[in-house]
Amino acid sequence: MTAVGVRGVREVADAALDWIWAHRGAFALGEDALALHGEVDRTWKPLGELAQVCATLTRRTDPADPLHGRAAELLAFAWRETDLGELFLTLQRQEPFATYPLEVYAAFAAGGLRHPGYETAAATVARTRGWRRTEQDPTRRLGVLCAERHGGIARPEPATAVLDGTWLGGLPEPWTFERASGYALTHVVFHLTDWGRAEEAGVPGRLTAYLAHWLPPWIDTCLEAGQWDLACELLAVAASVPGTAGPPLLQEAWRRLAAAQRPSGALPEEAAFEGEGFAYSYHSTLMAVFAAALTDHRYGGQGVLG
Repeated sequence: MTAVGVRGVREVADAALDWIWAHRGAFALGEDALALHGEVDRTWKPLGELAQVCATLTRRTDPADPLHGRAAELLAFAWRETDLGELFLTLQRQEPFATYPLEVYAAFAAGGLRHPGYETAAATVARTRGWRRTEQDPTRRLGVLCAERHGGIARPEPATAVLDGTWLGGLPEPWTFERASGYALTHVVFHLTDWGRAEEAGVPGRLTAYLAHWLPPWIDTCLEAGQWDLACELLAVAASVPGTAGPPLLQEAWRRLAAAQRPSGALPEEAAFEGEGFAYSYHSTLMAVFAAALTDHRYGGQGVLG
């Protein structure tokens, strides 16, 4: 069975980003995006995820790379959907203590797109005791701290104290890994590495050693179960934290994902999903691009993938 090499990884990324480009209209914000108590997961969340991935792609690809150009165009498209950041200020006025506007805005700020008026308003609210004592689970809190840094907000709360309260930070028994904990651990790493954009991974050595032991079997478990979305997130972790996955695993993982990718470029969240509905394909397809680009950046010149 032929292993998928670097060229294959890039083909997965290119085809996936082509699908995202063809479906970019589905990421657009509708009138319900500003509705009070609206469905944030259906409006702002997809747009923020698009921005987050594209901000990383523009950082981790060469400006001459077609992947870089397409990602930059998509990031600009997403920014225009926010009225060049003006909608964040509107959200701030409607829901001053909601954290999701800042979390989405941070993805754009990471890509160099900023709105000074929103940042001033967000910083004012962030100085209140109410904001600083918003109750969140540790992984979400870590994400908010990361978002605050991109928004120019300084908080005295140390990230290390928050990290210790996460599932991954507790170095749990490996057999307690399941879907929810899997997504939690990937996001802890994404927050610590600024979504793969940090030059040096900010993951403590004890977590790196732990992941080196258990990330490979977890990736294999997800691939065996056809959980393509989570497998891609775990592969992005492997590319963000050096030494946590070896060539045989990476080769086999990308071979399976390449086989699972639809001719259109879409990657379903799970093998059991039929069709290419946007809701069941967009996130996993974004994660395929994300993981592939990070893998190519980390290992492309080392001959690791054959």
